[in-house]
Amino acid sequence: MSEFSVPLSEIVDRLSLDKVYVSENYEETMISSVEINRPGLELTGYFEFFDNKRIQILGNTEFSYLGRFGSEAQRMVIDSIFSFGPPAVIICRQIEPSNVILESAKLHKVSIFRTDENTSDLTARLVQFLNRELAPRITRHGVLVEVYGEGCLLIGDSGVGKSETAIELIKRGHRLVADDAVEILRTSINTIVGQSPANIRHFIELRGIGIINARQLFGMGAIKTSEKIDMVVNLELWDNTKVYDRMGLDNEYMEILGVEVPTMTIPVKPGRNLAVIIEVAAMNNRQKKMGYNAAKDLLKSLGMDLTAMPESPKVVIDKWE
Repeated sequence: MSEFSVPLSEIVDRLSLDKVYVSENYEETMISSVEINRPGLELTGYFEFFDNKRIQILGNTEFSYLGRFGSEAQRMVIDSIFSFGPPAVIICRQIEPSNVILESAKLHKVSIFRTDENTSDLTARLVQFLNRELAPRITRHGVLVEVYGEGCLLIGDSGVGKSETAIELIKRGHRLVADDAVEILRTSINTIVGQSPANIRHFIELRGIGIINARQLFGMGAIKTSEKIDMVVNLELWDNTKVYDRMGLDNEYMEILGVEVPTMTIPVKPGRNLAVIIEVAAMNNRQKKMGYNAAKDLLKSLGMDLTAMPESPKVVIDKWE
């Protein structure tokens, strides 16, 4: 798992920021920290934990505080912050930067940008963008499809029928996210999102037919760029010596980038309609998230005391890091 960075110029374009002053190395500046900073204690001269990799945000509060000082005192404060070389400073509410700020920016080669957004809105958009672009990620073999709003990651040995199942699901009105290689990103502490690498996006390999483009063949409604991964479906060839779960009481999970995702194993053999089975699995997974478990409901209707039954242990069957 590698660390990622995003060009400062891309952030400026995506957030529609106005350029006030850009340094000579602006085009080469890369942002690698998902954290941002509104200087507070730094304005008073405290730099014990100052992180110069963070983008700095200035709003009404910061400018109101600076306005209490004369130009020389302001220069000393701003120079102290800019001397650490932060990658950029964004000024909110279209506040006009003073000459002191512009002169210090040019001296220390710190790019200055401006926006008419308030600090809260800009911070939310910027953090969301950085969380996505700089998220920890891995690429794994599999197929990701959206079924009834649930992101289903199909995994299994090559040739088990993942791509063929995805085609059948597309024909039934569901959407393809990625085939063969799934890029998985952890966008928050409990959320992972899957997408396709850009160079193979919308393509599917079908043995005996070759490569097809799902977007061109089935239309825009058949594809999706990214999707949260809600469940993992492990397809494996039917093993007569193995006992498969028939009740659905077992709690199996797969740990992906530190996030536990519900997992089930579906045996594959001729005659089984995998697309229909995965549709049912997706709807059942949604029901469980909403608090309904059909297996427990059945046992209750049979007169069994569920409180006397031991809770099924949580089993993590695999880890992807």
